[in-house]
Amino acid sequence: MLRILLVSTDQNSLSDLKTGLEKNNTQIEWVKSCGNLFSRVKKEKFDLIITDEKLPGMNGIECIKKLILFNPLLNCATISSLSRADFHEASEGLGILMQLPEKPGKKDGIELLYHLNIVLDTE
Repeated sequence: MLRILLVSTDQNSLSDLKTGLEKNNTQIEWVKSCGNLFSRVKKEKFDLIITDEKLPGMNGIECIKKLILFNPLLNCATISSLSRADFHEASEGLGILMQLPEKPGKKDGIELLYHLNIVLDTE
């Protein structure tokens, strides 16, 4: 079973993404802040962490920067409105699996799962 943790204060805005991520053997859970994320990943294993662009006190990339210092082997994706070039510059070296658009949809979730399955070698 794939376990995915979404970090967002607005579950409604990510409902289409969640639909694309849902499939057999996929469990999706939510937290509202980077602090809540750390509490969960210290106790539980997740196959993928997805951060929203705007989180309390920081953005999604900043949250991932802190997260990979704690565990560099976590698979992460983030929602970002940055251009591809600016996103690459801001996230270089973080190993982020995928940049998601500001309003990610079902298709984005399906594509993200495809990339995750390649990384996990489960396809």
